[in-house]
Amino acid sequence: MITLAALARLAQEHPEALEATVAPVRIGDRHWSDEPVLMATVNLSRDSTYRESIATGIDSAVRKARVAVASGAHFVDIGAESTTARAARVGADDQLGRLLPVIEQCTDEGIAVSVETYDPAVARAGLAAGAQVLNLTGAAHQEEMFDLVAEFGATVILCYVGGGNVREITDVRLDADPIPGLLAHFEDRVATARGRGVERIIIDPGMGFYYGNLVDPLTRVRHQTEVILNTFRLRVLGLPICHALPHAFDLFEEHFRSAEGFFAVLAMLGGASVLRTHEVPLVHAVGHAMTTLDVSGGWDG
Repeated sequence: MITLAALARLAQEHPEALEATVAPVRIGDRHWSDEPVLMATVNLSRDSTYRESIATGIDSAVRKARVAVASGAHFVDIGAESTTARAARVGADDQLGRLLPVIEQCTDEGIAVSVETYDPAVARAGLAAGAQVLNLTGAAHQEEMFDLVAEFGATVILCYVGGGNVREITDVRLDADPIPGLLAHFEDRVATARGRGVERIIIDPGMGFYYGNLVDPLTRVRHQTEVILNTFRLRVLGLPICHALPHAFDLFEEHFRSAEGFFAVLAMLGGASVLRTHEVPLVHAVGHAMTTLDVSGGWDG
């Protein structure tokens, strides 16, 4: 149950996290530390469950990216293979055939782009085409991936993954505090990344991905909510936190497009610096309201 008393106890139990200093979000020559950074989503795979984010072709994808930036997005995440459990796998060559024209055109127009992949060939080509962020959704080949991020001076979003990549179905612990496991996961991988010369790191607890024991919608969203509110405890790593905002169809039904606004509030209270969203105008308005009204989890940056 979420109550003011429960939130107060949570904060009192982890004062070191509340007092931790977190690095600003850095992408290219820009940085942010006093506002939520919005990561828009454009999907080049028709298997995405969020239909409104699907681009039907190159022109469609670029148009969606333009609209997202005009609506308040700071950068646009582009992927060519859905993370859903039943999605078709897409080979590297086919991914690049879809991704590269979009990345190149967006970059030419000054739109900051993130390329979502776990494949080194896709990562290299995407960064070479102008992507400034690697949304790393895998743990396999990570040293090679970190070398690429360092080579291009890019930012990496380091996603929690239980297997080689997020398409390998794993379970999450539901009977224990999730944060110690997340801390151990990220401490190890962040140390490796820094050892390979990566300087710009964002961590993502991976609540937007599929897990085998979270197929019941209410079990899933309750777990997501718990993790979102607790992830301020990851601030002890000194790194900005990214959250993919849930859309919780079973809770919101025909109003599901409002869900990401609700979870944006929880994510900001939970210490997130980057919000990955399909609903940029709504989440931008929520972030603006919370910033203007000085509503936060008790930290300055």
